[in-house]
Amino acid sequence: MPSITKTPVELTESFHHQITDDETAAMFRAALKLFDQWELTERQAAILLHVSKRTLSRWKAARMPGRLGQEGKVRLSHLMGIHKSLRIIFREPHRGYSWIKAPNTQFDGRSALDVMLGGTLGDLLRVRKLLEAEVFGG
Repeated sequence: MPSITKTPVELTESFHHQITDDETAAMFRAALKLFDQWELTERQAAILLHVSKRTLSRWKAARMPGRLGQEGKVRLSHLMGIHKSLRIIFREPHRGYSWIKAPNTQFDGRSALDVMLGGTLGDLLRVRKLLEAEVFGG
């Protein structure tokens, strides 16, 4: 059993291999709704999921992702963690949705979306860690 002192990011990283296909599909559907709220382009959404626009279009039509490896599952988990933290920080959901695109001094004036569009798993993790530090006082 994991230590209770682990942060949500650490727990996610230790359990990513245990995410089921049903959980992956649910996170994917939630991510699609989140991308709509964030007003992302197809290209931006594809970058965050680390898939081609064509693959994303196919998955969206089926409302199910294709086979996702560990990195894909972790990406979805980080996106859900980012969303959850924003919902805790901002009582009004629209404020959290707009925060993603707002310039941020923590990212040298770039937005969280700009950082995440770097495309690496580390870019998603950077945003998630910043938000969780705010939520959990780290």
